[in-house]
Amino acid sequence: MEFLDKRTASVVITIVLFIAAGAFLYLAGRVLIVFLFAVFFAYLLDPLVSRLERWRPLSRGSRSIAILEVYLILCLVFGIVLFLVGPAIMSQGRKLGDALPGLFEKVASGQIAWQIGSSRGWSYTTQIRLQQFLASHRDVVLSWAAALGSRVAIFAQNVIWIVLIPILAIFFLKDGRNLTETILQAVEHRQKQQFLSAIAEDVNIMLAHFIRSQLILAGLSLVVYMSVLAALRVPYASVLGSLAGVMEFIPVVGPFLGAVAILGVAFLANYNHLFVVAAFLIGWRLLQDYVVAPRIMGGNLQLHPLAIIFAVLVGGEIGGVIGVYLSIPIAAGLRIVWKRWQRVYANGRPTIKAA
Repeated sequence: MEFLDKRTASVVITIVLFIAAGAFLYLAGRVLIVFLFAVFFAYLLDPLVSRLERWRPLSRGSRSIAILEVYLILCLVFGIVLFLVGPAIMSQGRKLGDALPGLFEKVASGQIAWQIGSSRGWSYTTQIRLQQFLASHRDVVLSWAAALGSRVAIFAQNVIWIVLIPILAIFFLKDGRNLTETILQAVEHRQKQQFLSAIAEDVNIMLAHFIRSQLILAGLSLVVYMSVLAALRVPYASVLGSLAGVMEFIPVVGPFLGAVAILGVAFLANYNHLFVVAAFLIGWRLLQDYVVAPRIMGGNLQLHPLAIIFAVLVGGEIGGVIGVYLSIPIAAGLRIVWKRWQRVYANGRPTIKAA
């Protein structure tokens, strides 16, 4: 008599494989994320590489030469931008870094209430109440400051992984198509091969459009933030503008955190026109979300706003900031798989059409 029948053994093996896969994802999560962002970076550069590859006077039809040319162009553009705005950002960044501990200490002790209240004409009662409130929550403020410092330290420790992303992207740019074709050819059943091929094509188009759109929106926001904050004479305008622009690359949560950073630093630095800055942030958010983003994104993702909010919340709960960023393309990818499954298998007919 067998201890386990064939069906039970199959279920046990499946569970073990799922557990092993989950353990692998947990232990190798950082490496997998780096490879995933390398794929995204390759999607971003692929159109330019393909165009230069077809431009024979320069690349002579070689994809490797076209990739090298694209990276040289990127280095040149990055160097010019760094030369133009880098010194201002680094100078203000050092000043902000030196000033933050003192600002947090003023908040924790309640001294900030007297400094800001006296310049804004607050009553003595209001100032004393705010001072007492902040002093009673001193431990909370200091814990926030410590958490912020630890996150900055963790980011600094992981800079090497960011450097690896463009290096790994070279291999995906060069051999990504061949890798996809090899995987598809491993599927023997023709209907399944067509199904997977159609999904791969749809996901390829969706991801390419999503990554490029996010970069355009983030770049546009960076220019607007830096220009407007500088015109309004907000303290540390270059640092705050560049930070908020980069945060725009993270859907939903990034713009909110960028706005909080701008208003928070402006408040702590005793900036006199907070309401003007707040009005600008609200106006730009409405313009970005309802005018600029729809025109750039188009209807490519085909996700309901409620589905996007749900995906972002779930992604943030599971994977933090990385989960938030990946939530929308994953949700759009699941939609593509579901639509393809319905069209191919719902009626039992192998019909392959655009999703």
